[in-house]
Formats: sequence, structure tokens, C-alpha cells
Amino acid sequence: QVQLVESGGGLVQHGGSLRLSCAASGSRFSRSTIGWYRQAPGKQRELVADITSSGNTENADFVKGRFTISRDNAKNTVYLQMNSLKPEDTGVYYCNLQYYTSIYWGQGTQVTVSS
Repeated sequence: QVQLVESGGGLVQHGGSLRLSCAASGSRFSRSTIGWYRQAPGKQRELVADITSSGNTENADFVKGRFTISRDNAKNTVYLQMNSLKPEDTGVYYCNLQYYTSIYWGQGTQVTVSS
């Protein structure tokens, strides 16, 4: 079984930065694709960025140049460095692990950007 625990969320001003962490249990981490998703109030959950087991990354258009996803397989952890935050980045950020057909979600961490 895989457990994902997100941390690093909080309240930040417009233009500020946060670094989110997603720590995973289990032995599948290094062979998995890890993604960060977010869900704003009243909106659907959407992909922010993901990183494959080989380190290839994909970023949503709305975060390019501002957010960076990275992983440390020795620590079973994925990071999302978020810079130049905007009020529209407010939402709950979830970590997602995909291992073949198995998908796991964390409980989420709240990010609030004040204007």
C-alpha cells in the first residue's frame, strides 16, 4: 500500500513563494509518475505538474515559468516550488502517484494567496 503526505501549504501574499512536499511510503516511488493537482472552490481538480520515474516533467500552461516540480528518490519525496504566486493559485493541492494502473492520492494541503 502507498501513503502520500503533503506538506508546505499555507497563506502567502501575491508574488510570494511556497514549496510543497509530498512524502510517499512504500517501494514503488522511484518507479512511479508523481503529479501535483489542485482544486479551487467550485472548480474541478486540475493537473499542475507531474514528473516521471526518469525525471521528465510536464507543466500546465498556467504555471510555466513560475512552478518547478522535482523529485528526490532517496527520500521518496516530490517537491513543487511555487514562485510568483497569484490569488488564482489558491486551492487545495494534492499529490498523486501513478504506478501502472494503480493510482493513489494524498489528503491535500491548502494554499491561499492573498491579493
